[in-house]
Amino acid sequence: MTDVLIKDLRDGLLILKMNRPESRNALNPELTQALCEATASAAEDPAVRAVLLTGSAGHFCVGGDVKAMNAGKGREISLGERIHALRERMTASQYLHEMAKPTIALIEGSCAGAGLSLALACDLRICAESAKITTAFAKVGLSGDFGGTCFLTRMLGAARARELYLLSPVLSGRDAAELGLVTRTVADDAVWAEAMAVAQSLAVGPTLTLGRIKRNIALAEGGGSLGDCFDQEARNHILSSTTNDHKEAAAAFVAKRKPVFIGT
Repeated sequence: MTDVLIKDLRDGLLILKMNRPESRNALNPELTQALCEATASAAEDPAVRAVLLTGSAGHFCVGGDVKAMNAGKGREISLGERIHALRERMTASQYLHEMAKPTIALIEGSCAGAGLSLALACDLRICAESAKITTAFAKVGLSGDFGGTCFLTRMLGAARARELYLLSPVLSGRDAAELGLVTRTVADDAVWAEAMAVAQSLAVGPTLTLGRIKRNIALAEGGGSLGDCFDQEARNHILSSTTNDHKEAAAAFVAKRKPVFIGT
């Protein structure tokens, strides 16, 4: 049986490739479970220093497998069970967003629905110019999942989130970059090289410090007061100053050479 999620760890960079090419990497229970397990493991594995999420066959992910939903396969379960099961599957987005390591989405082809939510959960999004990006949920009579409404509202504001969710326009990679939805857009034939260069640079960076930077931003993003942010910045700054990576960076600065971080 073909793996629905291909995992490849290269020098600290974990590449997660959604692999259901026949459905443009639509999310079925097997794939969402694999994503949950892989992201949970990556969050705790010291060998993983950055995560790159992408899809196979020239597409990121079209979201939930609508055909499978329409077929209604499987045993009948209660409303409560269905809500609980979906909530559990959505933790993949939470791990991508909250793990103390950089996460990057490499977007090409279709990126829609819960697939877009997963991309928005990542810290950075490197996108091909010809990618097709849409929330899509309203068009199939659904309200949204995997955190997309939260990420998009925080990223672009409530007015823009309403527009993109209620009207579901299809954006090109260039459109998405102009809105600030993606980190950068590059030519289709260069997107893999660009995303890998960014991801690899983060994978060899000062991992503990990068994780603390994410926590600082998350506190501010979540509405922490200025005093709360000061307190956390002070703590994280001092903790970072005790790491081997800070000592290496300082020594490299004095020696006018490039630092070699080991992630501790």
